[in-house]
Amino acid sequence: MALNILFMGTTKFSAKVLENLYNSKHRVICVYSQPPSKKKRGQKILPSPVQTKAENYKIQIRIPNDLKNPEELDFLKSIKPDVVVVAAYGKLIPKEYLDLPNILFLNLHASLLPKFRGAAPIERSILKMEKETGISIMKIVPKLDEGPYTRQIKVKLNINTTAGELSDKLAQLGSQAMIHSLNDLEKNNINFIEQDHNNSTYAKKIQKSETKINWQQDAEKVIAQINAFNPNPGAWFLFKNKRYKVLKAVKILKSEAPGVVIDGNLTIACKKNSIQIISLQKEGKQVSSAKEFLLGNEIKKGTKLS
Repeated sequence: MALNILFMGTTKFSAKVLENLYNSKHRVICVYSQPPSKKKRGQKILPSPVQTKAENYKIQIRIPNDLKNPEELDFLKSIKPDVVVVAAYGKLIPKEYLDLPNILFLNLHASLLPKFRGAAPIERSILKMEKETGISIMKIVPKLDEGPYTRQIKVKLNINTTAGELSDKLAQLGSQAMIHSLNDLEKNNINFIEQDHNNSTYAKKIQKSETKINWQQDAEKVIAQINAFNPNPGAWFLFKNKRYKVLKAVKILKSEAPGVVIDGNLTIACKKNSIQIISLQKEGKQVSSAKEFLLGNEIKKGTKLS
């Protein structure tokens, strides 16, 4: 018998998971998402990708500010889901929810637990220049991302992997793994493996200060920084008091003082070796290739970038 799912998620990653669950044999009976946020320009109110997707599917949507409101707990009890699926929701699930009988809480986490527990596993795996990452389907427990897992899928990483590309890939693979896990649950055949807590690492939330390019790093680390923050929030440098977000760059075997532009092709020296910018975005402008950018903007050889 198909399972009744309550889904909790907020981001683009979550929306892809919701889409796949909606198209499975199981039934998504309600969706929870974070409340709409204000866009900086014009303060326009924007619903989350998950809220938009749920409204398109005509699924009941709830956007509480606080899950600890007794009204929300009572509502969850009233709809009697078989399982609650969580994917990048952005809020901790209170213990009183997890203690409800006959409801399993499953989380799709974008890392190979116990590595990279926390808010930013995709970005941190790229920043750390990991060779592989993946997804884990885990049972939610009160402690953050410490529950046992029922499935893991590994994915290889390389120097060109961006956070956006990896997020899309993991959302698709994770959706499939979640559906397989739900099928196991439906057959009363779901098993869990305890995490090795001694080998856990934490993927803390990305801070704004981390997104400014640090030319005092080796070129490989600068490229990892660019890829980890592509497409958002973007790794950037300053030139004439304007921000320039770098979206793609390659390593060049040239040396100069860190931060110095060493030729007319947007090649910039790092602590070891250099990067050549392939695409970038000037503050307030559209993304452009370095070649297009240089037609209308002159960053001269010898310029020191900050």
